[in-house]
Amino acid sequence: MKKYEVMFIVKSTNESDNIKKYAEEMKNIVTENKGKIVEFNELGEKKLAYPIKKEINGYYYVMVIEAQNETISELDRKALINENILRHLIIKLDEE
Repeated sequence: MKKYEVMFIVKSTNESDNIKKYAEEMKNIVTENKGKIVEFNELGEKKLAYPIKKEINGYYYVMVIEAQNETISELDRKALINENILRHLIIKLDEE
């Protein structure tokens, strides 16, 4: 399995419980597709550099995962579909 870093931004106009629910959904996608979450960090609410979908703030999350290519493809697909995820970025980490 390869290591990846996944960063995603959730709309801050949602209620606090819903924001955590969307973060849990992203974690569940990884675990349901035989991936492993190595590290999960909630960075909190931050001002965006520029408005995205008329939003000026967002909740930032970063997770380091170990997963196969199929898991990453599914995570990418679900993040694009979910309208409450403003942006996401998946980076493959170097092998150590």
